[in-house]
Amino acid sequence: MRHRLVESGDERGSGGVLALAVLALVTVLALAAIGLGVALAARQRAIAAADSGALAAADTALGIHPGAPCLQAAAVVETYDARLASCDLDGVIATVTVSVTVAGIVVNARARAGPPR
Repeated sequence: MRHRLVESGDERGSGGVLALAVLALVTVLALAAIGLGVALAARQRAIAAADSGALAAADTALGIHPGAPCLQAAAVVETYDARLASCDLDGVIATVTVSVTVAGIVVNARARAGPPR
């Protein structure tokens, strides 16, 4: 009967541990990329909502659409699943700030619209 001595440098099984470490790293990177994508999409949605809300308010202030400018802006912003944070009018120039909440994080965007100078 032969006995085999196990050396302290024996690396059997280390490939499985390395594979698990690589898999964990890939999973963490994928989750980070998904989170970044969601945040960027929320930012773009907030920008689009602010732009559209400011345009609606300015058009209403100019008399193109009936109603109150900020109420029109709020109605438009709501279609983007956003909230109208502020609506300011300086004559027929409208400045609108909106907020979008994603995963507990609030994303704000501001837009200004009115006739050309």
